[in-house]
Amino acid sequence: MGLRWPLAQRTWRTHDFPGTSNPVVRRLVAAINDGDRDAFLATLTPDATLTDDGNPRSLRDWIDREIFSAHGHMNVEREQEDGLHLLARYRNDTWGEMRTFWRFGVTGDKISRIDTGQA
Repeated sequence: MGLRWPLAQRTWRTHDFPGTSNPVVRRLVAAINDGDRDAFLATLTPDATLTDDGNPRSLRDWIDREIFSAHGHMNVEREQEDGLHLLARYRNDTWGEMRTFWRFGVTGDKISRIDTGQA
């Protein structure tokens, strides 16, 4: 069963910019949109994890396949939890554009967990 945004928790802030109010998440989004794999990895803890639609994935394999080799781009539409939960339009060369959720766990000034999937 994939992760979905609970209807009762959809209190969003809308932005006119493709970012988020959380600085480390903002750097990660910028790295995705700039196609900068090194900058993306610099936002992560060494043991960061990733799930896609609730399924654990190899983070490095997933980002190479779904983001960097497929020219991924994220337009953040809304955020909650101080920028740790995003609703975004995500597109890449493989799947086209889709509405996605992104949830982040942060340890210190690094991302330790990414949960993403179709919203």
